[in-house]
Order: sequence, then C-alpha cells, then structure tokens
Amino acid sequence: MRFAHISDCHIGGWRDPRLRDANARSFKLAISKCIERRVDFVLISGDLFNTAVPAIDSLRMAVEQLRCLKDANIPVYIIAGSHDFSPSGKTMLDVLERAALVVCVAKGRELDDGRLRLEFTQDPKTGVKITGMVGKKGGLEAGYYSILSKENLEREPGKKIFLFHTALQELKPKGLEKMEAMPVSYLPRGFDYYAGGHVHIVKNQSIGPYSNIVYPGPVFPNNFRELEQLKCGSFVIVEDGNIEFVKLPVNEVVSIEVSAKDKTPLEVESEIRSHIGQHSLKDAIVTIRVKGCLIKGRPADINWNDLVHDCSSKGAYATLRNTSGLASREIELISLPGADVDHIEERLVQEHAPKFSFSRDDVGLSKSLIQVLSAEKKEGERIGDFESRLHSELDSLFDLSF
Repeated sequence: MRFAHISDCHIGGWRDPRLRDANARSFKLAISKCIERRVDFVLISGDLFNTAVPAIDSLRMAVEQLRCLKDANIPVYIIAGSHDFSPSGKTMLDVLERAALVVCVAKGRELDDGRLRLEFTQDPKTGVKITGMVGKKGGLEAGYYSILSKENLEREPGKKIFLFHTALQELKPKGLEKMEAMPVSYLPRGFDYYAGGHVHIVKNQSIGPYSNIVYPGPVFPNNFRELEQLKCGSFVIVEDGNIEFVKLPVNEVVSIEVSAKDKTPLEVESEIRSHIGQHSLKDAIVTIRVKGCLIKGRPADINWNDLVHDCSSKGAYATLRNTSGLASREIELISLPGADVDHIEERLVQEHAPKFSFSRDDVGLSKSLIQVLSAEKKEGERIGDFESRLHSELDSLFDLSF
C-alpha cells in the first residue's frame, strides 16, 4: 500500500499575487508527485483552502488538480480544517464531494446518550478504513473529542487511518507553547496512522499506544516566519509503513537577518546591500528581517524601495521585509498613570509644551483643538451637516476666513 498525506494547502491564502502563485505551483507539484509515484490514495487533513468560500481562481486551480487525480484513479479522502470549516456546515468541500472529486471522511451521528459516533470510509482498492474529525477555529474541535465514542473505532479490525486537524499538547513546537491544544489521549487508540494537520511542523512521532502521528508540514510556507524556517513546502508519502517526507522546492528562499543595534539607518542599509551582493537571487524569494534599536534616526529612514530594487535587479521573484523587532532611540515612550482621557490630554500638553516652546496661549489652543476634534456626530445629524459644523468651529478657533 502506498498513499500520500497532504495538509494545510491554504490555497489562495497569500495576499501578494506572486506568493499566491508560488503556493499554487507548490500544490500542483505535490499532486504531480502523487501521480508520478502512483499512490493508491491521497489524504488531505484540513485547510485545502484558506477560507470556506475561496476565490474563483483558487477554486478553479484546485478543481483542475483534483480532476488530474481522479483521471489517474487516485481517490482523495479529506476533512475540513480550521480555515475551510464553516459553522453552518456548508463548505466548498461539500461541492467537491458532490462532484465526486473528494470524499469527506468526517462522518457520523449523535447517539442517544449524546455521544458522537464516527463511521469508517473504506478505500475499495486497499481495503484500508479511514475516518477523522474536522478542525475548528480556536481549537474548538476539542469539544467534539470530549463526546467522541471511541469503542467502535478502537474495536474495528484491519488497517485504519485517522485524520485530525488540531494541535497536540505533547507535540507543540517551540514558540507556539500558548497555542490551543488537546492531549493525545483524546484520539482513539489502535490506528496504524494518524494524519495530522493545523500545526505547520514536519513531524513523525509515536506516543505510547499511538503509532505514527504525522504532521507533513504545509504545502507552502504560510507566513514570513515559515518562509525563513521551512524554506519550502512538504508532504508525506507512506509506502508499506515507511514514511517519507517529500519537499516541494518551487522557489529558493534566501533569508537575510540584520541587527540594527547601535547602527544608523544608512549603516543598516549598507549591511543589507552587502548580504544581497553575496547571494544569487535569480527567481528567489528574499526575506529581510531587521531587529534591534537604531542609535539614531527612525526605522522609516531605511530606504526600502532601493533595497527591493536591488533584489529585483538581481532577478529576485519577490522580496519581503519584517521590521516588527526594529526600534529607535528617538522614539520616546510616554507613560502616564491611570486617569481619564481629559486628564491625560491635559498632562501631555503641559509636559510637552516647554519642549516645543509653546506659550500659554498655545497650550490653551491645543486643548481647545483637541476638544473640537473629539466632537461626535449628533443623533440624526447628516454627515454633511456634521462636517460643516466642525469646519465652522475650527474657523472660529483659528479665526480663519475663506
């Protein structure tokens, strides 16, 4: 028996059209490898799409690829993930199932005692029995597991696979310790393979009676950090019990990280340019991360347009930057003890007026200006009348005439 395990495709997820295209190409590469390796079936453990109602272009591409699998007589067994799940229960996966492109295996019924009983879907070629549980946003699927009837699942004979889309406490990666997760004991025991999704990690581990708990990683990195760490997407092919992680390198990822500590914006620019010069960037996705505190100047003083142009001139496919950890000594943090808004505004004006050589009249004007600009639209007042009233009050305040 040979099967593929894919998860977290997030088709249509990237806003940047170039990265959205790279994501699509990575998904196509995964499908072509499944066909090339002649797998018996494909498992998708959630988040085929990035939303329950994907854009037409994303849907068209996915349908074309699923059709390729169908034409090759390779069935696809799928569950909804936290992104493509809909509280209404209506998702695009239902449409794909009606079109006979996928089989949704998270099927069951409520028992008289309130518990949930899942049913198996049997693959006709291999005889393997497949079932699973959908994923929900915020880890709310844990509620389903708490009422899951496990007896029938654990007693079922033969080869069995369980699809799930959630984080497990025992396998939470470093940096995601606060992620909502459930204990592995919530899963039914005795399955041959646990096809995981949701957590974008590449992992294969057995824990006690739970053998082969596998997270294949995303089909394509889903954010800046994942581009830095994973470099490319991946999926899994399982053949006669051997688990192989298959990489999907559609574009090289070149990651540049620079410390701004005790440097000027110009020095930071120079260091980034030095890194750019050291790499061949042809068709590469470039990530530039800058963190630390500038000795002078502001983060906005770094000329990003020129740096992006430098990357493009070397043939870079796309350039992304991250400055969330960048600060400047020139940015002063203003801290005030708890007080109401009026008191805070007055304190700010009084404390900073001397710094800007404000006179007493200027201080009074500042307070009046804050008052005018904080006015709200009256009930029933039209927007045009509200704007005219503000203009009139500002004219009077500054003694303006037009």
